[in-house]
Amino acid sequence: MSGKATKLDLIASVANLTGLTQTETKIAVEELLSVIVEELEKGHTIELRGFGTFFTKVRKARPARNPKTGEVVPLSQRIVPLFKYAGDMKKRVASGS
Repeated sequence: MSGKATKLDLIASVANLTGLTQTETKIAVEELLSVIVEELEKGHTIELRGFGTFFTKVRKARPARNPKTGEVVPLSQRIVPLFKYAGDMKKRVASGS
């Protein structure tokens, strides 16, 4: 893969490694992503050992500023999805292996 990987690049790589067709791999990848989103919508945390954890966090309401006009705009309370990478992944990426 080059410097930037798309979902199609990942599907092709997984299909190559597993021997599955790209169509089968695409279905599996899209279903996995769908399940992750559904679990986050329910407020659940998804922990993938050695990879990282997907979770949600409530951000408080606060005033923000429109950078173009300088006008103060209120931001309401919202829930945002977050990802925290695992220490194992950090070590592998840092070492380049």
